[in-house]
Amino acid sequence: MRTFVIGLDCAAPEILLGEERLTNLRTLMARGCYGRLESVIPPITVPAWMCMSTSQDPGSLGVYGFRNRTNHSYDALSVVSSQSITAPAVWDYFGEHGPVVVVGVPPGYPPRKVNGVSVGCFLTPDPARTEFTHPASIKRTITDLVGDYPVDVVGFRSDDKTWLKDQIYEMTRKHFQVIRHLMQHVDWHYFQFVEIGLDRMHHGFWKFHDRAHRQHVPGNEHVIRDYYAYLDEEIGTLLNLLNDDDTVLVVSDHGAQRLDGGFCVNEWLYREGLLALKARPDRPAPLKPSQIDWPRTRVWSEGGYCARLFVNVEGREANGTVSPRDYDALLDDLQARLEALPDDRGVPMHTRVFRPTDVYRHQRRVPPDLIAHFGQLYWRSIGGVGYDQLYVQENDTGPDDCNHAQFGAFILSGRRLDRHGPVEGLHLLDVAPTLLDMAGRAIPESMQGRSLLRRQP
Repeated sequence: MRTFVIGLDCAAPEILLGEERLTNLRTLMARGCYGRLESVIPPITVPAWMCMSTSQDPGSLGVYGFRNRTNHSYDALSVVSSQSITAPAVWDYFGEHGPVVVVGVPPGYPPRKVNGVSVGCFLTPDPARTEFTHPASIKRTITDLVGDYPVDVVGFRSDDKTWLKDQIYEMTRKHFQVIRHLMQHVDWHYFQFVEIGLDRMHHGFWKFHDRAHRQHVPGNEHVIRDYYAYLDEEIGTLLNLLNDDDTVLVVSDHGAQRLDGGFCVNEWLYREGLLALKARPDRPAPLKPSQIDWPRTRVWSEGGYCARLFVNVEGREANGTVSPRDYDALLDDLQARLEALPDDRGVPMHTRVFRPTDVYRHQRRVPPDLIAHFGQLYWRSIGGVGYDQLYVQENDTGPDDCNHAQFGAFILSGRRLDRHGPVEGLHLLDVAPTLLDMAGRAIPESMQGRSLLRRQP
């Protein structure tokens, strides 16, 4: 009995579980259980996939986003890599009993040293010039099979939608060709891969798909659903290679939803007198640490799909201005002010603000002091300064049609599964213990989630 995990980055439950054309997925749903899957805070690709695979929350992993503070200096930000994750993953536990294959699970570069085969993810720099597989010989196998292996669509934030769609399909075709080859020619006990193409399709085409989108463009409404149908066909070719006794999981790390705009969080902090600049730029520009007047700054933020806010604390940061005794009061004030913000039309935005101490079991390395989901993630965070207004439609990293939603989706089928039909209440951290339980393996005490098999029906 083997375990096969199909990761679809950003898969939206309303489409994955509701589109009738997805006949192969409908068959899986009929055999097992399915439903929405609550993601971690924040619901972003890194760290979500490794939270799922380790059953550890972001604070316990010490990974809070794509870039993380490495210490309490002002300019110590590092891009996450596979080496940033020290907790054992589900494939490590399966690997104690047999070979595993792990493909494209972020962060997957440098390639993980697993008991079997691993292939890097979209964070891999230039696969043509980089060793991105373990063992290294697998790279030659992949090159002989598909030629240049695209880990991502470079420049996917593009207005050239025809080009973007073609690139996503070409990348996905190569990915599934490699997956099929590894399934057939590599001995494996556990197999997990992540397809990033769906995330790129959502970010590039959601305004065509969603009629409620502020920038909805009529025509091409079918592009996203057509890609789901194509993925379903590819998934069907994989299911044909499996045995009836194999456990199969289709899963997404988070969902997708329309993007109403961006909130300029550092511009807001500047106007509120919490962030001081040596000189404010006369046009929008990224905020650099060298621009900040640290002895007069109390709070600053990193932008992105959500905002991570940092307090300039005395004795913690080099030029700290906030006394530790005033720290909690400042956080309370910030949370209240952020959650009271209206949107650009004067309607309550319903922003949600979280303290890491409230949502994470541990806070390792350097956590943010607050995490803000603007407009419950219908608005993204804009980290630059120099804006004439706080609400913008232009993304500071290029065209983007959607943001991440808190709920992804799952479909689970397997011989030991005692649940059928829709299931509610499953969390991303429950996935790894469920897979181990279905395989008859012990669930490590360090895992924070709970096996679906051990819940009351």
